[in-house]
Amino acid sequence: MNAFPVTRLRRLRRTETLRALVREHRLSLDDVVMPLFACPGEGVVRPVEGLDGIAQRSVDEIVREASGLASAGIRAVLLFGIPEEKDEEGSGAWEADGIVQRALRALRAEVPGLTLVTDVCLCEYTSHGHCGVLRDGEVDNDDTLELLARTAVSHVEAGADVVAPSDMMDGRVGAIREALPNVPIIAYAAKYASAFYGPFREVAESAPAFGDRRGYQMDPPNVREALRECALDLEEGADAVMVKPALPYLDVIRAVRDRFDCPVAAYNVSGEYAMVKAAAAAGHLDERAAALESLVAIKRAGADLVFTYWAKDLARWL
Repeated sequence: MNAFPVTRLRRLRRTETLRALVREHRLSLDDVVMPLFACPGEGVVRPVEGLDGIAQRSVDEIVREASGLASAGIRAVLLFGIPEEKDEEGSGAWEADGIVQRALRALRAEVPGLTLVTDVCLCEYTSHGHCGVLRDGEVDNDDTLELLARTAVSHVEAGADVVAPSDMMDGRVGAIREALPNVPIIAYAAKYASAFYGPFREVAESAPAFGDRRGYQMDPPNVREALRECALDLEEGADAVMVKPALPYLDVIRAVRDRFDCPVAAYNVSGEYAMVKAAAAAGHLDERAAALESLVAIKRAGADLVFTYWAKDLARWL
């Protein structure tokens, strides 16, 4: 490359048209997934404090919201459920008439072109709020696997296109793959024990009643361990792997992208969304500009698809 003044990189930055012509990464509605939260009742839209625009919705309102998302160009949603009752094992997760199962059947009938992804975990359904069954006060990894597989099967029977286990139990991808040989699995492979989940735990009503999840979610300082987690999940039959959260772990997304040839997902979590929302509400920054910059950073790091609460806004902005 010739040095200045022959080389002037600013020449291609002079106008928006020129910048667009040479832009290296682009946001597309094809690449985003919108999380939705199904709750009991009818006509229920229960906003969540701190998560502007996000709400718990009854099945009829989930259908209404998803129809609008599909019309706006959103191609996929991720479903979470808030059950009427919880128990020690989280049995509401796999009931045929559970909240997610009802939402899936309604969405399959009313919004047939939408790709339906389900979060497979027990934390929203257990009375103690942990992601598996307890034995002597500890989450029992192996006893949880059958229940996760049972949950995944019930989701597919109700209409799910993709299942996404988020529990971080060892071996859960293999258990689900054995039960569902032909269904895509997006594994939450590198899910960190993060401070950025707070708002989500409010909307999903899934905060642990005691202790924390550091015994099964990943330790934030570790990167090589994330690569091992991804490798194991792929060996067990995952079709794609996810890094969660996204923004504090852009280096992990890049490391996963460089190591593996599979699709890589990233979850732009509730705390990341809430921070920008709060700063914008206080007049400290422009939400649209900050959100777009955040999302393109996730793509630039190597994510093929992004789970984000900004999906609906992105449809309008783009």
